[in-house]
Parts: sequence; structure tokens; C-alpha cells
Amino acid sequence: MDNSKTRLLERLGEAERKYIEIEQALASPDVISDVENYAKLSREHKLLTPVIEKYREYVATRRELEGAEELIRSESDSELRALAEEERQQCLEKLDRLELELKTLLLPRDENDERSVIMEIRAGAGGEEAALFAAELYRMYSMYAAASGFKTELLYANETGLGGYKEISFGVEGEGAYSRLKFESGVHRVQRVPETEASGRIHTSTVTVAVLPEVEDVQVEINPADLEIETIKSSGAGGQHVNKTESAIRMLHKPSGIVVECQDERSQHKNREKAMKILKSRLYDMKQREQQEKIASQRRSQVGTGDRSERIRTYNFPQGRVTDHRIGYTIYSLDSFLDGDIGELIDALIAADTAERLKSEEI
Repeated sequence: MDNSKTRLLERLGEAERKYIEIEQALASPDVISDVENYAKLSREHKLLTPVIEKYREYVATRRELEGAEELIRSESDSELRALAEEERQQCLEKLDRLELELKTLLLPRDENDERSVIMEIRAGAGGEEAALFAAELYRMYSMYAAASGFKTELLYANETGLGGYKEISFGVEGEGAYSRLKFESGVHRVQRVPETEASGRIHTSTVTVAVLPEVEDVQVEINPADLEIETIKSSGAGGQHVNKTESAIRMLHKPSGIVVECQDERSQHKNREKAMKILKSRLYDMKQREQQEKIASQRRSQVGTGDRSERIRTYNFPQGRVTDHRIGYTIYSLDSFLDGDIGELIDALIAADTAERLKSEEI
């Protein structure tokens, strides 16, 4: 057995011992009465369960392999030996597959993967056409979220007269939302003939998408003295409640210069809560990016750095295709893609990231 496989099995053996200890602790009355500790151990147990189940399947297959090899050595009947050889080959193939799956499960986890997210979509180059496409992307992500069992909540929208958005922020709530949507950060480019273009020329517009993990209060501390908050009148495309009451909130975080506006709710209090939620996620995201810059010499995933200025995808309407430039993946069903059927591409991005990390990690 080579050294890498020995190290893998040692790690898995340690993980199983820890798993058994956690199971025993979770059955202890003292732990059950300690709500915080019980919740912490339950989360660890949940994370370890798929690893341990796969490891135990690996161990059982190793035993089957040993049994088949013993039969090959000791059996004189040629037909039985042939059957044992066939079983041996099947076990070897299964072990190879299980080993890869175990290595994948042992990859360092993104601490944000299980979180809900806040998504921010901003129109870039292209004026009204970019704003209209921002609205289409919002619709696309909303439909994908609904199909995935996630819940969306509108946080802020700056709407144009034609129904587009200069900027829109919304929450996607549900376990694992960040793991599915994190690769959407970047510049999305659209190529099509605008409805307002009389000559029928193809225009190129851009929209920027940011995906921020939603954070808890304990992770981001904000000094009230660092905030400058003002109430403003709502603005937008129209409506009976627009411009009548000063319920919208503009919040400035002075140390970072981050400005957040929220006007979706008629209640000033609710708008303040939503603005604070967005601010905390932006500050957390900023802190993470600063940490990443400090370790810039480390490997960058082939699916991209998540940089907001990175062009990640092109939506080509004349050819009915969408292409992700980070992994060279093209889908020729643009209409269904914009209707929220984006799971295939998300799976491809996750697979590419996993393959890249498997190459660079020593497991």
C-alpha cells in the first residue's frame, strides 16, 4: 500500500473514532441538557456522517477483496477460481471509486457552504439594456431558488421605467444556498438585439453579480457610532406608496465607506433591519477578501477567484447559448436556462472546482 493511501486510511480511522465519541456524547444527559454544546456536536455529527458511511463501505469492500483473493489462492476448482477472480476485479474497481469519493469528502470545506446568501445584481455597461438583463437574471435566480426549495426575499430594488433594475439585492434562504450559488459572482455578459434597437444590431451589455454569505450577529460586530443613518423617501418606477413617506433607509458605515439603501418595506424599522443584514454580509465578504489577498500566493481555483470584475459568462441570444468561460462549458438551451434551469452548469462548476482542489491538496 502506498504512503498516500496509508495516510488516507489513518485519517479516516481517526475520523471514525471521533464520530463514535460524538455519538456517545450525544446520548449523554449532560450534553443533551447543554443546548449550545448539543447543537455543536450535532453539526459535527452531521458533517462526519457521509464520510464515515463511505469509509465503512470501503472497509467492507476491502474484506470482500481479501476473501476473493484467499479463495483464488486456495481453491482448486477452476470455475470457482474464475468466479473469485471476477469478484476480485469488481472489488478493485469499487475500491478505486470509493477512494476518490472519500478524498473528495475529505477536502477542506468552505465554512460558508451551508449558509443562506444575499445576492446583489447591478447593471453595468449597456444602459437600459443592462438594467433589463439584470431583471432577467433576478427572475432566473428566483426560479432556480424556488425549484431548489430555497426561499427568496427582496431586500432592495432600484427599478427603471421599463421594468429593469439598476441594482437589486435579495436573500436566498436555505441550507446549502451558498454552496450552490457562490460561483455566480462576477460579470455576466449578454449579446442580443435590444427591443428598442430599430436597426437590429446586436448589442453587448454587462451585469455584475455578487454572492455574499449571510452572517450571524456574532461574526460581525458593528459599533453603532460607526453608522450614519438617514431616512429618505422611496424612489422607483411608481406605486401608491412611493414618495409619500420617508420609510426608506440609507445606511453609511463610516470606517469602510459602504453605503446600503433599503426601501422595499413600508416600515422604516423593517427597512433598517434589512439594511443591517446587507451591511453585515458586505463587511464579512470584505474581511474574507482581505484574508484571501494575504494568501494570494496560494492556488487559485480554475473556476475563478470570484472577483467582481472577472467576466465569467456570456448569454448569446442569436445563437441560443450560454457559455461559462471559466471552464469552457456551453449549454445550447438559453431559454430554459433563463427560466431557472441552471443546475447542470452549477454541477459542472462544482465538479471542476473539486477536481482542481483534488490535484492541489495532499490527501
